[in-house]
Amino acid sequence: MSVRPTALDRSATVLVAGSSGLVGSAVVRRLRAEGFTSVVGIRSTDVDLTDERATLAHLRLLRPAVVVDAAARVGGIAANDAEPVEFLADNLRIQTNLFAAAHAADVDRLLFLGSSCIYPKHAPQPIPESALLTGPLEETNSAYAIAKIAGVIAVQSYRRQYGRRWICAMPTNVYGPGDTFDPARSHVLPALLQRFHTARAEGAGEVVVWGSGTPRREFVHVDDLAAACLHLLDHYDDPAPVNVGVGEDLSIAELARLVADAVGFTGRISWDTGRPDGTPRKLLDVSRLRATGWRPRIGLPEGIRDTLGWYVEHVAAPAGAGGSRRGG
Repeated sequence: MSVRPTALDRSATVLVAGSSGLVGSAVVRRLRAEGFTSVVGIRSTDVDLTDERATLAHLRLLRPAVVVDAAARVGGIAANDAEPVEFLADNLRIQTNLFAAAHAADVDRLLFLGSSCIYPKHAPQPIPESALLTGPLEETNSAYAIAKIAGVIAVQSYRRQYGRRWICAMPTNVYGPGDTFDPARSHVLPALLQRFHTARAEGAGEVVVWGSGTPRREFVHVDDLAAACLHLLDHYDDPAPVNVGVGEDLSIAELARLVADAVGFTGRISWDTGRPDGTPRKLLDVSRLRATGWRPRIGLPEGIRDTLGWYVEHVAAPAGAGGSRRGG
């Protein structure tokens, strides 16, 4: 690991790309809570990051000292499997344009947020950062994974060719307030929360969950991830990506029961084994992150309750009403 960098200047301009998303909005909240006085967000409605000229013009205008790249086209297993072209092309464009613009604007510190899906489907468990590019990817999200792998290589290339102090963080499954609950695009935890909440509200006696329930997954609360991002910007400077997780996993069946209990659903849980399971297990080796002195603070049961509260307030239909309302 390289020499620890100097902590960021809290008066420096920090640009957060993807600031309206789950992770980006949490990073903005964390930076402001930690005393940063010039935090600027980029939403897709502000700048189209797939547009090279627009991205370059925006960063040259702002001249940020630090960039956090939380911008991406994201989705759950169904969306990834159905739209591989868009997941590959859009994410490659976003990353390429943002990195080139950051370099042109002389941004010395940049944090690229990737994903644990960059690792092989049958990687050793827990997965070390060194497992990257050592085996075939999970087929259902390989296009997204390839785009994120390209982002890692790009960051390392800017470091090697231009001396940029850019870094990469690879989070495990992220969840929390502000998540996506659209059944067609959500990840597993918000999808389960939406499904069980609806079943309880409608008095259903059964909830059917995709797959066998046997795959194991690790989950990090978005506020913990945001804290880890700032910690890494303050304390880490190395070309190797850093896994961000909690170091513990559980089966999807165990997760479903946790969510059901939080919601108050007491009916039967059954499994649609004709649906894909995805990677059998995905637990990250977080020893590199822990060596920097960071630890998560939000346990999964607490985090699920927190996310449920946000969902009920901002997304779920009021009792007795049809449809849903969006917010946040």
